[in-house]
Amino acid sequence: MPHTIVYSADAPAPIGPYSQAIQAGDTVYVSGQIALDATSGQLVGDGDVTAETHQVMRNLQAVLQAASLTLREVVKCSIFVKDLGNFGIINEIYGSYFDADYAPARETVEVSRLPKDVQVEISCIAVKPA
Repeated sequence: MPHTIVYSADAPAPIGPYSQAIQAGDTVYVSGQIALDATSGQLVGDGDVTAETHQVMRNLQAVLQAASLTLREVVKCSIFVKDLGNFGIINEIYGSYFDADYAPARETVEVSRLPKDVQVEISCIAVKPA
């Protein structure tokens, strides 16, 4: 199946050999986003999980918007955290970005390390409405 690269100047440029997102058919696969500011390329939050999580969600929104989608069309998220002890904070912020009636499936896993030593990384899959 052919696919299209999705790119947003309002989200951070990839820091490796990957795309911000790929659209295959009606499905958009958004790469993991961390708390990088799209303009400066610098980390946001200085280790503050609250600030990082908000920036990650804004980055996801920017990539989705480039594909003409919103968080409402997200069907699956993967959340990677450095410390599962921060789950409550991350979960509350994450939940504030989704309408409860359209909350996607997801998993949250603790990992030993994330790119640039951030606290949280989130990827998602969205489907364009018929």
